[in-house]
Amino acid sequence: MHKSFDLFFVSSNSHKYIEAKTILDSFGIELGFLKLNLEEIQSHSLNEIAEKKAKDAFSKCKKPIIIEDDGLFIDSLNGFPGPYSSYVFETLGNKGILKLVSSKRNAKFVSHIAYCDKKILKTFVGKLDGTISKSQRGKGWGYDPIFIPKNSEKTFAEINHKNELSHRFKALKKFSNWYLDKLESNDQ
Repeated sequence: MHKSFDLFFVSSNSHKYIEAKTILDSFGIELGFLKLNLEEIQSHSLNEIAEKKAKDAFSKCKKPIIIEDDGLFIDSLNGFPGPYSSYVFETLGNKGILKLVSSKRNAKFVSHIAYCDKKILKTFVGKLDGTISKSQRGKGWGYDPIFIPKNSEKTFAEINHKNELSHRFKALKKFSNWYLDKLESNDQ
């Protein structure tokens, strides 16, 4: 039996989809997954990257979609790796980042969720301040083993309520509020 979805999350990263699905389920939004490699422009702007990926995703599937582009911004590294976080993770990994970070360990995660359909292209931003740990802690994907959210002693990889406080949650909550209002105003 074919399942009906409200919209699709388009990405090559199934971890992001699982988190997004869990979060959107709590808002009553059915999220499907389309695993596609999207064109990713090089830019200093997460918003510009997210909008370009959303347009590319919609052109390929012709269904309402969301994509996410996010970045880890480390203060002592002048915001590096920022919009280059995926590439830096693939090349340096968490061990490489830990070697680069000085005694000043402040950082933030930023998420840009971009929605696209035939008529609308809109982005939603979520930010979460924190610090970089001194060593990898816990089992998680991406930078989760080295990012400690503000007001926590544990890394994202060590906590079980990441989806209730993450940068992704904050952006998806903004999206959900807008999307549900949009559906209600269209009497759907």
